[in-house]
Amino acid sequence: MEQTSAIAALSALAHPGRLEAFRLLVRAGAEGMAAGDIARETGALPNTLSSNLNILGAAGLVKSERRGRSIVYFAAYDRMGALLAFLMEDCCAGNVEICAPAVEAAGRAACAQGTC
Repeated sequence: MEQTSAIAALSALAHPGRLEAFRLLVRAGAEGMAAGDIARETGALPNTLSSNLNILGAAGLVKSERRGRSIVYFAAYDRMGALLAFLMEDCCAGNVEICAPAVEAAGRAACAQGTC
């Protein structure tokens, strides 16, 4: 991931409503969630949620697909992984013990999503 893309992703996540929606989608897994369900779960107003999901989508962190009358949103796990890899790229000056807890936590989170 290039720096510009990382900044866009981090900027998109640097808002309480967007971060909450993104984390909810990460927990939802491969099934994703309909926009109405996201709004109910987060308590967001529809227009605010729509704006937040558009910003997350523009940063590549969220994908969507139409299913009948609903739009279902998904976390873009590949993009999330690329962002995490970018953040840890030069981690710890070669001292693996420092980064080990973060790597283990990311591994546990991936396994919880069924992607390990």
